[in-house]
Amino acid sequence: MAVVVFVVILAVFYLSIIKLLKVDVVFYSSLQAAAAASLLLAILMFGTALFSALSGFERGQLLVICALLGYVLAISVPTVIDRSLSFYILEKLQQRGGAIRLDRFEHIFTGEYIREHKLVDVRLTEQVESGTIVIDGNCVVLTPRGDRLAAFGRFFRTNLLPRKRLLRGEYTDQLTDPFRRSDENPDYLCEPWAGH
Repeated sequence: MAVVVFVVILAVFYLSIIKLLKVDVVFYSSLQAAAAASLLLAILMFGTALFSALSGFERGQLLVICALLGYVLAISVPTVIDRSLSFYILEKLQQRGGAIRLDRFEHIFTGEYIREHKLVDVRLTEQVESGTIVIDGNCVVLTPRGDRLAAFGRFFRTNLLPRKRLLRGEYTDQLTDPFRRSDENPDYLCEPWAGH
C-alpha cells in the first residue's frame, strides 16, 4: 500500500510542478517531485496511524524503497523521454506516416531534431544550471566541476564502454573514442581558452 500511496503522491507533485511552475531542468524538477513525495510519505508513515501495523524499521525500509523508486522514475520516464534520440526516432517515424528513407536520417538529426527539440538551448541551460559551464560573452567555458565531470566521462567512455558494440550490423569500438574523427583545426575556439 505504501508504494501505491507514494506513486499517487509523486504523480500529484510531478503534475503540479510541470503544470504550475517554471521548470529549469526536467530531471531536477522530477527529482524535486520525488523528494517532496518522499517527505510527505515519511510524514504519513511516522506521523499518522495510517501505517501503524508496520514496525519503525519496516516503515524506514519502505521509505527508502519509495525514495529510490522516485529517483528511478525521475530518470526513467520524463528525463528519458525528454532527452531520448530513440524516442525521437519513433515519434518522427509516426509523424511521417510510419516510414522514412534511411539515407535521410542524418538530415533529420542535424536539420530537424536539433531545431525541433531546441537541443542547443536545452543542453546549455542544463549545463549552466548544473554548474558545469558558464557563458562568458560569446564563449561557453568549462568550469572546474565540468572539467572533472568531462574527465570522468572520458575515462568511462574510453575504458568501460563496450569495445564491440553493434552499430547498424557491424561491431565496432568507434564510440569509445568519438573524438578520433574530430576536426583537426576547429574555427570555434575562444581565447584565452584555446588549447586549454
